[in-house]
Amino acid sequence: MAAPSSRRVRGRGMAGCNLGSPWRGRLVTALVVSTTSAGFALAPGPFDWPCFLLTFVGTGLASCAANSINQFFEVPFDSNMNRTKNRPLVRGQISPLLAVSFATCCAVPGVALLTWGVNPLTGALGLFNIFLYTCCYTPLKRLSIANTWVGAVVGAIPPVMGWTAATGSLDAGALLLGGILYSWQFPHFNALSWGLREDYSRGGYCMMSVTHPSLCRRVGHCLALIGLSAVAPALCVTTWAFPAVSLPINLYISYLGLRFYLDADRKSSRKLFFCSLWHLPLLLLLMLTCKQHPAGQDDEEAPRG
Repeated sequence: MAAPSSRRVRGRGMAGCNLGSPWRGRLVTALVVSTTSAGFALAPGPFDWPCFLLTFVGTGLASCAANSINQFFEVPFDSNMNRTKNRPLVRGQISPLLAVSFATCCAVPGVALLTWGVNPLTGALGLFNIFLYTCCYTPLKRLSIANTWVGAVVGAIPPVMGWTAATGSLDAGALLLGGILYSWQFPHFNALSWGLREDYSRGGYCMMSVTHPSLCRRVGHCLALIGLSAVAPALCVTTWAFPAVSLPINLYISYLGLRFYLDADRKSSRKLFFCSLWHLPLLLLLMLTCKQHPAGQDDEEAPRG
C-alpha cells in the first residue's frame, strides 16, 4: 500500500524539479544560460572559470525561478491553450504552494550567487530580470501588445549579465550584445506566434499576431541585425572580419523575414522561425571566432600558460 503513495510523492518531486518544463521551459533556460555564457566569453580580459561557473549556475537558477512564477500566474489561462495545457500546474501534478516554494528555492540562491559570488551589478541585473519577467511581461500579455517589447528586453539582459560578470562594468559592448538579442527575438517570436494565433486568442493573450498581424510581420529587426553586426568592430568587440562573415546569415534571415511579411502564411512563418533557431547560435559563434583581443593581452597571459 505504501508503494503507490511513494510513487506519487516521487512524481510530484520530479514535476517540481521540472516546473520550468515541458520542453519549452528547458529550452528557455538553455537559451538564457547560453547567451549569458556568450556574453561572458566575448567580454575583454582573461577567462575566469570559477566566476564563469558561478554565473552559469546563478543565471540558470534565476531563469528557473522566473519560469516557475510565470506558470504559477498563468494557470487559469494555460488550460485553454494546446501549447500549455500539459504544464505540471495545469494538470495538478504539483500544488501552487510547491510551485512558489520551488521558485523561491531557485531565486534566492541564484541571485545570491550572482551578487556575492560574481558581483553586485550582475546580481542586480538578475533580480531585475526576474521582476521584469514575472511582474511586467507576464501580466502585460493579457493587456497589451507592449508585452512583446518588454519580453525582448527580458531576453536581451542575459548576455549583458555575462559581460558584467566578466568585467564588473556595463560597457558599450554589453549593450551591443543586448541589442543583438533584443532584435533577434522579434523575428523569432513573431514567427512562432503566427502559427499559434488561435491558441493565443483562446487563452486571451494580446499578441501582435492576433491583434496587429501586419505589425507582427515587420522586417525592421531582421535588418537591424546587419547594422548591429557592423557596429561590433567599432566597439572593439570583434574584428572587422565579423561584419563580412555574418552578412550571409543576416541577409538570409532578412530575406525570410521579407517572405513572411509578403506571404503572411504558416509556411513562411515556420521557415523564419526555424531559421532563427540556428541563426542566433551561429551568429554568436562567429562573434566568438572573430573576438577582438586587446593589444598585449596574449603576451601578458603567455608566461602563465
